[in-house]
Amino acid sequence: MSRNPKVDAENTAVRVALWRALHVQVDSPPHVFHDELGLSLVAPEPGWQARPDMSPFTRPFRASIVARARFIEDLVEEHAARGVEQYVILGAGLDTFAQRSPELAARLRVFEIDQPGPQEWKRQRLHALGLGVPPFLRLVPVDFEAGDDWWARLVEAGFDAAKPAVVASAGVSMYLTRETIAATLRQVATLAPGSTFAMTFMMPIEQVAPDVRPSVQRAADGARASGTPFLSFFLPEEMLALARESGFPTARHVSMATLAERYFSGRSDGLRPPNNSEEFLVATT
Repeated sequence: MSRNPKVDAENTAVRVALWRALHVQVDSPPHVFHDELGLSLVAPEPGWQARPDMSPFTRPFRASIVARARFIEDLVEEHAARGVEQYVILGAGLDTFAQRSPELAARLRVFEIDQPGPQEWKRQRLHALGLGVPPFLRLVPVDFEAGDDWWARLVEAGFDAAKPAVVASAGVSMYLTRETIAATLRQVATLAPGSTFAMTFMMPIEQVAPDVRPSVQRAADGARASGTPFLSFFLPEEMLALARESGFPTARHVSMATLAERYFSGRSDGLRPPNNSEEFLVATT
């Protein structure tokens, strides 16, 4: 693997990519999710597995990361089979769906929305690895800090608002204000009938399973110390109410406990995501 000493991806995106790869490398099969391509993008220094954020302490969070990734891509595959042809990833980070699943992705138009700097770095890494950017993948740079209108940028990139889409946002909402989340929900609720929005949200820390609550608190403290504090927490009923107020006729809560039963049942290694931490809103138009 070639060295890439100057990593300009967001720290959280790098951590997610490494956790996804670590799952394949150290967890027992069957693997919930297969993604080592993000590791190639990051090209970390040797010994990256010994990073503090890769320690056994973070194992439940690794499980949560691969569970949410698997759920979203299962959802995309399900809706593509029904004829949906557009997939939008809000806060794409180092997502590698387009590279890992080229046959499915080629039946879609895939739009990755992210900050301009990290996205340009990712584009360069894709070219450096000989992967490039396939024609069905649109990288949509949006400078949220400068007040860019992500919806306008998405349409400019070729998104057809008159056709249904799957829109996914994982690991983002906790860094946003409630007002920003509500504005995003209102915008996505205007999508064509048959569209689906899958978004993760954090439950209040006091609701997290007691055995992992200190770990979640430590993660929140670390996020605050790094200048990206957790801003928004929701109980499921609060998130469902906000989705309906924003214009979605149908909304449901998919718990991490449900995903644990779906993807981790029967494992002998005890790998399992924490309950009542990062949950899913799935809303449809």
